[in-house]
Amino acid sequence: MKTTLKFLLNTIPRPWLIALSAAVKPLLIFWYKGTQYTDPIDNQSFRKLIPYGYKKSRENVLSPSTYSLERHRLLWLFLKSDTDFFTKAKKVLHFAPEQAFYKRFKKIKSLDYLTIDLNSPIADIKADICQLPFNSNSFDFILCNHVLEHINDDLKAMHELFRVMKPGGMGVFQIPLDMNRKNTFEDNSIISRKQRTKIFGQYDHVRIYGMDYFKRLETCGFRVEKVDYTKKLSNKEISKYCLNKGEIIPVVYKPN
Repeated sequence: MKTTLKFLLNTIPRPWLIALSAAVKPLLIFWYKGTQYTDPIDNQSFRKLIPYGYKKSRENVLSPSTYSLERHRLLWLFLKSDTDFFTKAKKVLHFAPEQAFYKRFKKIKSLDYLTIDLNSPIADIKADICQLPFNSNSFDFILCNHVLEHINDDLKAMHELFRVMKPGGMGVFQIPLDMNRKNTFEDNSIISRKQRTKIFGQYDHVRIYGMDYFKRLETCGFRVEKVDYTKKLSNKEISKYCLNKGEIIPVVYKPN
């Protein structure tokens, strides 16, 4: 299973993967059904989760029902508990919409929900994050998760995100964060898929973010909070939802 998944993730184009995942989902839900772990996004429970990973497979990571990973389940719990995302009217921009969230967010009547990506077949708008086709101060809430590590000029992208966010607006900009690394590492001379996978963890990543990531966001004008939502959960809940204890959610605000 692990070898097959790794091969599929690294060889099949993402639009095909999305179509394939939809077709096999009922079989996966049936096969993995149990009581050991629960996906908080849809509250379905399983005997185990699917192993997942580009560079190295991790056990109990991918939910069979929503295809959520640890970061998606953590974000869902945070949004439900600590924000008014699900209850207050707001204009939302969602980059590279995740399958775990896309249809659920679309159904929330209080949200004016717009998705954007260069390649995703489920995005409403195809556009470059470094040159967004929106007026300044347009969105109350921006979700941009595991996108910036793919962008060569991430500071330009951050400035664009700041531009289109409304004053007083909020965003979540998750990235693969190496919390043991002080400074971000990037090298534009590394272009081969094999070398990028070896060095950056995934063939289409262009850097490894260190703890200076938050400073990068601040230099673009954002007020930044490092939220460790797992501190609000018991060890039993962290295990039940298959979360990474201590994972930081980068939450940003545009000052009024």
